[in-house]
Amino acid sequence: MTSIPTIRLRAIEPEDLDLLYLIENDTRLWNVGTTNVPYSRYTLHDYIATSSDDIYADRQVRLVIGNEDGQTVGLCDLVHFEPQHQRAEVGIVLLDSFRRRGYASAALAELCRYALQVLHLHQLYALIDESNEAAVQLFRKSGFGLQATLKDWLFDGRKYRNAVLMQSFL
Repeated sequence: MTSIPTIRLRAIEPEDLDLLYLIENDTRLWNVGTTNVPYSRYTLHDYIATSSDDIYADRQVRLVIGNEDGQTVGLCDLVHFEPQHQRAEVGIVLLDSFRRRGYASAALAELCRYALQVLHLHQLYALIDESNEAAVQLFRKSGFGLQATLKDWLFDGRKYRNAVLMQSFL
């Protein structure tokens, strides 16, 4: 059994522009989210500069995942924050070289702790391409339950894909 790595979540900094540019413009990720257009460095720089890091003001918060060696391993975020209902959608992306090493589990656990203890959220949810078995397994192992299958929810440019709604009550 492998041990869970130690991670740290931190606010995004101007120095993270290259990381953000790499992830946001990775076309392999476009079919798992709601964005399918490239972002310019200028647009991403402006996002970093104008983000208040306040989930109530921005309705989202994006955090950098760092490992115990100080390396950046990916990003996680809470988006579509609904303060009235105290819920938000979770997103996690790891750089290829850090996948399947426990970082996503550690980041999701820390993000859930942050959502409960700091933001006082009631629930988190994720919409996942049902064919993304690794992501479904990650959320299932982290206590998220499968609530629904959304037919033809995601379009990858060629065909529609089903998404699963996974939810955790904190």
